[in-house]
Amino acid sequence: MGISIGICEIDAKSALCRELKTDILKVRSEDPSRFGDFAEHDDVVGLDAAKSAVGDWEAFIKRNRVNAETDAVYLDKVKDENDLATLKKLAKRVPTGWVDVTKADAGTKEKAISSSKKEDRLTAWDLVSFDEMNEMCAKCPVSWDKGRGCIGSFGPDNSLLPEIAGRRGCPITASAPEGAKSHRIYTPTEAAQLLKEVAILTAALPDEGKVMVRRYGGPLERLEAVASISMSEGCGFYFF
Repeated sequence: MGISIGICEIDAKSALCRELKTDILKVRSEDPSRFGDFAEHDDVVGLDAAKSAVGDWEAFIKRNRVNAETDAVYLDKVKDENDLATLKKLAKRVPTGWVDVTKADAGTKEKAISSSKKEDRLTAWDLVSFDEMNEMCAKCPVSWDKGRGCIGSFGPDNSLLPEIAGRRGCPITASAPEGAKSHRIYTPTEAAQLLKEVAILTAALPDEGKVMVRRYGGPLERLEAVASISMSEGCGFYFF
């Protein structure tokens, strides 16, 4: 495992993905029933009931392209209209756990979002294709890693750069491994300090040996880019 560097892109005013990543469309809730009609559900028919209703199960699977290993029939997967009409009478509503907040009033939306975990939220950015993401990142002002995005490599877990930084009085760089473990968010003020550290370490690396110059020149360039973006955009950065 290695250590990577990232910026808090949704706090960066110029980030092209900012609006999409803050546009929350759905959230997963432990109790979706609290949100009434905004709670999503699936219409499901139990396997035995479905088999009895449709008769020739093999033919049903073939014409509807249903997975033969399924343990239930979801009506949104049924393509044949006659089969759909037959199974609708037997279907039961099963909550998915997701709440659609796109049409909810402001109060309900805020309540649903605040009751969910960050990782249980679907944003407009999640619906963007990989090609569209790559295109957006390539032209984004905060895509600090040479147009590849706003996340890049610091180095392997056993990188000697933090140890060198510690000896050279560069505490931000030295703290990278611990910062990754603690999920620390560094501030733009600390970015200004990091920029000074990059200059110190760039000058010091030749004294550490040619191998160190080749090995850590790239990470220092990336640290400089992150620090510059953090300062200009007023956003934090982090190791992970």
